[in-house]
Amino acid sequence: MSKSKNIDFSAERKFVSKLYIAVLTEKMSVREALLQFPKNCEDKSIIAAWHALCHLEADEDIRKKDELYAKEQDEYIEYIAFTLDKGAELAQNIINSYLPYHDDALTPSNNNVNGIIHQLKKFLCD
Repeated sequence: MSKSKNIDFSAERKFVSKLYIAVLTEKMSVREALLQFPKNCEDKSIIAAWHALCHLEADEDIRKKDELYAKEQDEYIEYIAFTLDKGAELAQNIINSYLPYHDDALTPSNNNVNGIIHQLKKFLCD
């Protein structure tokens, strides 16, 4: 059983949902939202949501050229936002699609001793 099953991440998920909505309504840039993600969070849904926002940013050129692609991606981002707003875990297929990238997630971490220890632990144990 994974750590995320033992810990209630609903508050963090709801917070990330608000970041998603701010991005979708253009009240916040993707970069600003990524920087505000919960620090040192090990929830697979939040890590997958982080990657989904990264892909949204990376696909900016494609979105400008392909209206249908942009619409589908917006609907996907909305689905993630609404799911997280309930405090729920993302669908396993969404989590699985980002698992290969989990180790590369540059989610924010605390710059205090606990944050440094967390990053060191993640580096050494992975």
